[in-house]
Amino acid sequence: MPRFWTANRQLIRAINRSTVLNVVKSEGSVSRTEIGRLSGLSPATVSEITADLIAEGLVYEKAAGDSTGGRPPILLALNHDAAYVVGLKLAERQISAAITDIEATILCTLTVPVTGMTVVERAVAALAGAVEQVIARASVPRERVTGVGIGLAGVIDAGRGLCRYSPFLDWRDVPLERLVEKEIGIPVYIDNDVNTLAMAEKWFGAGQGVDDFLVVTVGRGLGLGIVVNGQFYRGTRGGGGEFGHTVMNPDGPSCDCGKRGCLEAYVADPALVRAAQGRLGSVDPDQLTVERVTELARAGDGSLREVFAQAGRMLGMGIANLVNIFNPALIIISGEGVRAGDLLFGPMREAVAQYTFDGLAEDTEIVVQEWGDEAWAWGAASLVLQGIYKSPVHAGVPEVNLGIPIT
Repeated sequence: MPRFWTANRQLIRAINRSTVLNVVKSEGSVSRTEIGRLSGLSPATVSEITADLIAEGLVYEKAAGDSTGGRPPILLALNHDAAYVVGLKLAERQISAAITDIEATILCTLTVPVTGMTVVERAVAALAGAVEQVIARASVPRERVTGVGIGLAGVIDAGRGLCRYSPFLDWRDVPLERLVEKEIGIPVYIDNDVNTLAMAEKWFGAGQGVDDFLVVTVGRGLGLGIVVNGQFYRGTRGGGGEFGHTVMNPDGPSCDCGKRGCLEAYVADPALVRAAQGRLGSVDPDQLTVERVTELARAGDGSLREVFAQAGRMLGMGIANLVNIFNPALIIISGEGVRAGDLLFGPMREAVAQYTFDGLAEDTEIVVQEWGDEAWAWGAASLVLQGIYKSPVHAGVPEVNLGIPIT
């Protein structure tokens, strides 16, 4: 048999396998007949693939369904305990960790305060320690933890496991994936933290079934995850999505990246705190935090409400540009900054309506996502989990070997 025929059959089989597994995931429990109806696959193909998935431990026969006049169908469901993954978010002052099952259900979380993360060796040791802590706290068998995902801000070459540049950590060309994997002996995968959050939304969140959507994060920085035609877009070597560093005014305020007038310098948490300083006569500006600024604005401080309004209008202009460029069906806004609520997002929505090209705003739903501290780590875990569910036609996603054979 010619080699290309063998390769083509293997590809088709892998695609069909992904299709069946995603039907089981989305339905919760489903019969083989229903899998065939929903997927369009033949009964023989469904039977063969589900037998393999049962043998691998990913799927099990759950119970008999309701009969329509014959033998009750056997329902199939995911085996939640087939494997576990750990997700880590590395920030300047803390590591957020979560451990999940194969449906991204969080079993345990923890936050580890850290210092000195600009020193690579200290960061690697801290990440390894967080992995061991969260596994122990969750009381799951270590040998069933099949992967660790790490998200961090910056330009990340996910294919090479390389942090090309992190402005917050002052790293350049750090092979973080290899260093942590050597320390813990578990496969490690890294990506930009916003990309990992976009993965979580695509596979397990609001982006399920949406081919074109964006994830905008607001908080310590301003980030962008991009899904186009069902595929993740990262740019040539991981530099795509630096939404926060689009220049809005070259004579504007200084940004952490070293340039001036970046969108992040108007909207991110440090920018809000800077804008609030000097406006408050009765509050020590050195003691201000973004949480305190938000609290005072909610309490009715007019000058601080205007700080958020100005930032919201600037954010809306930036998002209008994204709508004009990508024409997405959905924009998910997430991150710690969603705590501001309508202080920020009311003016933002007005600016989006004002600056979006005629007709395009109606195409796009904007959802402000509720935020939990575990969300970053959940996203990082999804960097590993997508390896179970992705189809071979989804390009641009790092290959993930979970130790579960794909036949």
